[in-house]
Amino acid sequence: MKVRPIEPRDRQAWAAMRAGLWPDEDADLLAHQTLMHFSGTTQATTVLVCEDHSGTACGFLELNLRPYAKGCTSSPVPFIEAWYVAPGERHKGLGRALMSAAESWALIRNFTEIASDTSLDNAQGQAAHAALGYEEVERVVTFRKSLRV
Repeated sequence: MKVRPIEPRDRQAWAAMRAGLWPDEDADLLAHQTLMHFSGTTQATTVLVCEDHSGTACGFLELNLRPYAKGCTSSPVPFIEAWYVAPGERHKGLGRALMSAAESWALIRNFTEIASDTSLDNAQGQAAHAALGYEEVERVVTFRKSLRV
């Protein structure tokens, strides 16, 4: 298992994994965002990938700097925007390795905390965060109302 910064050769695998993470989103838009990353016009500060035994990217983590994250006392805060391991590669330590690499990235840059989130209905994601020492700081239900008649 190897965790490393993403490279252009990983773009198609990354786009496919992003579509797996966000199946309700437009796959073409998600793929376009990967192109934007390599052109330097992306929001992600860094993207890490983990490789399977053949050297193919089978998981990724997108890390960004946010001016604020709930429960954090410093600014900016390294924030895990996306964290995914392909279903066939789960429970092998790859997710833990990606998070560890993100934490190392933050520590090397003298950050004192790191943040992440997951949806209220993602019990697996909540358990994974807790297993890695992340503490829950808030639960939110967001509301919306259309103002058009």
